[in-house]
Amino acid sequence: MGGQGKVFTLAEVSEHNHHKDCWLVIEGKVYDVTKFMEDHPGGDEVLLSATGKDATDDFEDVGHSSSARAMMDEFYVGEIDTSTIPSRKAYTPPKQPHYNQDKTPEFIIKLLQFIVPLLILGLAVGIRFYTKKTEA
Repeated sequence: MGGQGKVFTLAEVSEHNHHKDCWLVIEGKVYDVTKFMEDHPGGDEVLLSATGKDATDDFEDVGHSSSARAMMDEFYVGEIDTSTIPSRKAYTPPKQPHYNQDKTPEFIIKLLQFIVPLLILGLAVGIRFYTKKTEA
């Protein structure tokens, strides 16, 4: 591998995050990919979006060929101090309110709120109709 094997912090590597100076961290190694920006098949934006972090997952997700992996040797500049890379936090879903699976009481209340006024209205109309018939 080329380079002197210097150890860099993530903060140091993160400073190299533009078209004219682009460094990536892949599998604990630091690569200066500036010269490769124009030739990268995925475009330079893909490389720029992977700066300032551990880009190992991004690199592996694409499925690079063995020739692409061999090409990395010429861009090697050193190692990353792994203690400067933030640890991944386990995903914890947001807390949600308790789900009441038995919604029967709520349903009955809503049903009664609809039916009771209809019954009262029906009763009022029925009484009025009955009293009109008996008066005639």
